Amino acid sequence: MDFLLHLATLCLIGVLSVLSWIDLKSFRLPDIFTLPLIAAGLGVSLILGTLLLHLVAALIGYGFFFAMEQFYLRVRGLHALGRGDAKLLAAGGAWCGPYLLPLILLIASASALLYIITLGAIRGQMPSAMTRIALGPWLALGFAVCWIFRAYGPGLYPVA
Repeated sequence: MDFLLHLATLCLIGVLSVLSWIDLKSFRLPDIFTLPLIAAGLGVSLILGTLLLHLVAALIGYGFFFAMEQFYLRVRGLHALGRGDAKLLAAGGAWCGPYLLPLILLIASASALLYIITLGAIRGQMPSAMTRIALGPWLALGFAVCWIFRAYGPGLYPVA
């Protein structure tokens, strides 16, 4: 079982790294990576005996970002979040479960904010509300940290 856990972790980190690089360069998170990541997370949760809980978490993750995207589009008339971000958060739910979804979002938001503030300080100009940044790398960071906590942590995470 440990070998499978390590293999799953290596594959996950590899895919998250590729997705981060692609998003930084193109502001896209391709389905060819995000959809299999969701399926793999559900497969891992099936092996761990938490499939239903993690399926619900995947749906919550996707639904939350989809709702935010639609709200922002209606209020501001702009696309802020993409469906790739929603699918990546769904994958986070599939792998990490519902209890860690808020932590994934907190790590992603805080690290993205820190990045923007640091970049603004270096450039001597703070970003505006229209400044685009790729959210995928920050979601990937939160996702990776939470998975490592989930898989290798002190057993504080509820299994079922």
